[in-house]
Amino acid sequence: MTPSLSPELRAEIEALYADYAERLDDGPIESWPQLFTEQCLYLLIPRDNFDRGLPLATIRCQSRAMLEDRVRAVRETVMYEPRYLRHHITNPRGAVAPDGTIDVRASFTVIEVLPDELPRVLLTGRYLDRIVREADGALRFAEKRCVHDSVLIANTIVVPA
Repeated sequence: MTPSLSPELRAEIEALYADYAERLDDGPIESWPQLFTEQCLYLLIPRDNFDRGLPLATIRCQSRAMLEDRVRAVRETVMYEPRYLRHHITNPRGAVAPDGTIDVRASFTVIEVLPDELPRVLLTGRYLDRIVREADGALRFAEKRCVHDSVLIANTIVVPA
């Protein structure tokens, strides 16, 4: 993907990614779905499946309401040991499509720390995102494909990538 973003738009996109990481890492996680359009697509998908065009994803949400349900499950129904996460999002590259949407590709790493263990890499991969500017002027994710590099994932995936 050839970089073709103005410096101002690039700064806005970097701020969107910073908000994304902060809401997942430090909260409130309940505000994370607000970074997406009402009708959106969120996939956590293994690289092998993505590369072969296979639809099976570890997590699949097709609207902001489904993302809100995911957050509710994390907060209210899923039992897991307390942990800290750090999302590292790097090297965003993007281009504005003729219809005004912005296609962005970025690398990500998620580090997990349980209170009594050393930090470990939980996931690594790339985000393949479609971002739109909504009527309120805010940039939001219309599509977010979190393509993780390994077929295997830790059974501790609780919070989205």
